[in-house]
Amino acid sequence: MEFEEFAGTRSRRLFHVAYLMCGDWHQAQDLVQNTLAKMFTVWGRLRRGRDEPGLDAYARKVLLRMYLSQQRLRRSGEVVSAELPEPSAHSGGQSDLRLTLVAALAQLPPRNRMVVVLRYLEDQSVEDVAELLEVSPGAVKSLTTRSLAKLREVLGNDRELMLCP
Repeated sequence: MEFEEFAGTRSRRLFHVAYLMCGDWHQAQDLVQNTLAKMFTVWGRLRRGRDEPGLDAYARKVLLRMYLSQQRLRRSGEVVSAELPEPSAHSGGQSDLRLTLVAALAQLPPRNRMVVVLRYLEDQSVEDVAELLEVSPGAVKSLTTRSLAKLREVLGNDRELMLCP
């Protein structure tokens, strides 16, 4: 697989993950572009050593590390925007659900948000998330439990919007 093909087929999914983690359209675009730029510089080596699922996992890992790095830099002077991007015309009745979900996820700390996005929206196993975040599976379970409790608290009466029972 050539880099252009990889980038063309994976950028939309990477953007989806990035947006759910950061809640900012432009920051998500930057995260995806920077992820793909980093991968491009080492593409020859990456392609030789990995199959397609391995390349996808590597891309997610780069994306997550970039996101965490940005969050560390922003802690002292983060500017929060009250504006959310306009929902697309084809989203229909799902737009309120998406906005509610994005707003609830924004209430979580970055690592907790990443765990929820990876576990429930990307359907990754506990072990895969632990490997990506370089923590133990027990830490992932603990972060998941705390994150879901916080989401339940934030969503209140909208609990049917929860990602899992």
